Amino acid sequence: MANPICKVCEGTGWKPVERDGVRAVERCDCRVTERSERLLDQARIPRRYEHCTFENFDIRKDKDTGRRNATLERALFFARRFVEEYPAEFGLLFYGTTGVGKTHLAVAVLRELVFEKGVACLFYDFRDLLKEIRDSYNPVSETSELRVLQPVLDAEVLLLDEMAASDPSNWVKETLAHIINSRYNQKKTTLITTTLPMGGGSDGEKRNSPSGEPLDVERSLSQLGTTLCSRLYEMCKLVEMNSDDYRRSIKQAGCQFHSE
Repeated sequence: MANPICKVCEGTGWKPVERDGVRAVERCDCRVTERSERLLDQARIPRRYEHCTFENFDIRKDKDTGRRNATLERALFFARRFVEEYPAEFGLLFYGTTGVGKTHLAVAVLRELVFEKGVACLFYDFRDLLKEIRDSYNPVSETSELRVLQPVLDAEVLLLDEMAASDPSNWVKETLAHIINSRYNQKKTTLITTTLPMGGGSDGEKRNSPSGEPLDVERSLSQLGTTLCSRLYEMCKLVEMNSDDYRRSIKQAGCQFHSE
């Protein structure tokens, strides 16, 4: 329903306009705002991340050079460009170590799509999704499982947070394959964040974490299976985010009692 206290439309949802001397009506801005807020609520963004925007994404400086972190700058650039050019032929897969801001940036994309373009989005922590599927399992019927999965399969834009990419079980790989294959076939846009283990780079280049260990996205994604890995490369632009742990280096300093 339209905002009942809106002074422009007086609660009707329509505002009077005049074009070339002809009076008409069009949707009131309050109706657009209300729809965006409803879409945001339906997106299921956790309270921890509901404040995340492009504007408050922190691009830290590298300790060694003192310059702004190049991978975080590129990640922000790609996220902004994705929203500007949406609908696109691909989604985004943010990968990196823990605490670099992958979820922050992915949620910022969802918020921009909701408020700027009115896109219906859905956030799901992959671990929570797996738990919901397990809890709904019925050995006699798959109805409950499908009830959990259907919104994930149908969402116009899905953010799958913390996708398993390290030693996943066969059941996890099968579940993920079902989700990705379904969205692949329907040409649905998918955003993914995943935290990588360390290892050697497949292209010969050593991408190092803050601890000096190389990040290996190829090795990690290949654990999901050849077909699924291939489809992810087609469905998503890979976006590296490599920095120190923001929670450890910045947030921990703020965990103080007033008496300290």
